[in-house]
Amino acid sequence: MLSYQEQLSNATRSQMETMLEMMTSMATKTFAGMEKIVELNMTVAKTSIEESTATVQQMLSAKDPQSFFAMTASQAQPSAEKALAYARHLAAITSGLQNEFTAATEAQIAENNRKVVALVEEVSKNAPAGSENVVNFMKSAIGNANAGYEQLSKSTKQAVEAMESNIANATAQMTQATNKAAGRAAKK
Repeated sequence: MLSYQEQLSNATRSQMETMLEMMTSMATKTFAGMEKIVELNMTVAKTSIEESTATVQQMLSAKDPQSFFAMTASQAQPSAEKALAYARHLAAITSGLQNEFTAATEAQIAENNRKVVALVEEVSKNAPAGSENVVNFMKSAIGNANAGYEQLSKSTKQAVEAMESNIANATAQMTQATNKAAGRAAKK
């Protein structure tokens, strides 16, 4: 049977190893997400330069001011649609990364809670007489911490859902505005 100090030492070592694994996993996921964002930005920049060059060449070939302004107006909707597509893609990357972080964190916390509860149970079996109040206090503190985490997790999920809903609404409004502007430009 392990002594109380050996149990705590083993639990601490295990906790440190688990935290190191989680931090490594989070760093790896962060770098993968950043790579996706950099790749997206590089693609958008390259495409934007190519399209801008072609657009300027078209505009320079305009024979009169009216055709020049018609070409300018015709570029409004495709440009807005590309901006929206970029925003959606960026939101998808960041949302996916956030979901991975949430899942990893929830799994880590559940595992840590399981280990702490097991440790408290094991220590309480070997606790000297009269220490019941301390053990009950530790169990109560663990229960309160778990309840606090669950509330924080629910609040975070609600905030993420609200943010995603706001992005969807903004995208829809921007699409409507772009379509209206393009329709007006086409009528002129």
